Amino acid sequence: MRTYRRFSYKDTNLRVACDLFDAVVEEVMAQRRQLEKYIRQQPEFATALAPIQIRPDAPEVAARMAAASEKTGLGPMAAVAGTLAQMGAEKALQAGATEAIVENGGDLYIAAASPVVVGIHSGDEKFGDSLAFQIPPGQLAICSSSSRMGHSMSFGRCTLSTAVSANASLADATATLLCNSIQSANDLKSAVAQAGAIEGMLGVMAIIDGKMGLYGNLPPIIRNTDPATGTKVTRDRYSLSN
Repeated sequence: MRTYRRFSYKDTNLRVACDLFDAVVEEVMAQRRQLEKYIRQQPEFATALAPIQIRPDAPEVAARMAAASEKTGLGPMAAVAGTLAQMGAEKALQAGATEAIVENGGDLYIAAASPVVVGIHSGDEKFGDSLAFQIPPGQLAICSSSSRMGHSMSFGRCTLSTAVSANASLADATATLLCNSIQSANDLKSAVAQAGAIEGMLGVMAIIDGKMGLYGNLPPIIRNTDPATGTKVTRDRYSLSN
C-alpha cells in the first residue's frame, strides 16, 4: 500500500508517495530557490502572460517552463507547479526510488511500478467526485486547472480542465490554456481539439455546466470508489473551494 506524505511551503503544496520523500522535497525546494533567484534577475519572467526570451544563463527549471510557454502561448509561470513536481520525482528516481508520485497543488507527475487510480475532483454538480483515471504503470503527468478551485489566475469559466502528457511542464501550461479557452459549454469541442493537438500532448478533458469534452489518448476513465477524493487534493490557505 502506498503511503502519501505532505509538505507545504508558501504556494508549493506537495502530496508525495515515494520511499525517498526527503529527496523529492529537497529537490523541489532547491529548484524553487533557483527559480526565485532567476526571477530576481529577470522579473518579467514571473509576470509575463505570453512567452518571453529567457537569459542564456537561465536554470533548467526556467528553461523547461519557457519551453512549455512557447508551445502554449502563455507566460512561463503557467508551468511552474508541474515542472517542480516532475523535477522532484526525477531526482528521487535517480537516487534509487522505486516509485515517485508527486502532486503539487493538483498538478501530478507519476512514476509508478503498478497502476494508480487518480480521482477527478471536478467541482461540478453533475460529476462531483464520481470519476477517476486508471493510470497504467510507467511515467505520466496529469495536470489540472480551474476557474473555480485553487488560487491560480484564470481567464475562463471552465470548472475543470485536465491535460495529460509525458511532460509535466507542458501538461500544466496546456491545462491552463484549455481552462482559459472555455467560457461556456459551446466552447468545449473546439477548445479541447485545440489544446489536445499541441505537440507533446496525449489527451485533454474539460468540464463546464454539467458537460464534458474529451480529446486524444486519455487514460481509461472509471468510476471513483473513493469517497474522500475531495479531501486529498492539495490546497493552500488561499485556495478557493467550489
